[in-house]
Amino acid sequence: MPTNTNVVIDTNVIISGFINTVGKPGKIVNMVISQDSRMQICYNTQILEEYENVLTRPHFNFVEEKWRKFLDNVKKHGTFCDPPPSTIPLPDETDRCFYDVAKFCKATLITGNTKHYPSEDFILSPADFLGD
Repeated sequence: MPTNTNVVIDTNVIISGFINTVGKPGKIVNMVISQDSRMQICYNTQILEEYENVLTRPHFNFVEEKWRKFLDNVKKHGTFCDPPPSTIPLPDETDRCFYDVAKFCKATLITGNTKHYPSEDFILSPADFLGD
């Protein structure tokens, strides 16, 4: 994993990381919770709202203290940006905010669904990002 990397984390990685804390997505979630200085999370309002909406869904039953710490660290230590929407075709329009923030912030987009995005060097799976 590169050092001092701007990242955008797709919600699917966060959910996977909360479900399986020892897997690769779990390592990435724990890096945010522990404020790992090797990565700087980038976000916008839409991304933050999606994180909160999904993490608080009752059927997941995630530990409140842990998801609150995750969200607090994103807000306190992350980089907020509000890029204009792109026009690149995406199969799922809800993924646009992640793509646009990553592109605008020159960040790595970490996603478990690389097929949902164009084939670009800055879009990586959790395993590729971690270099495992």
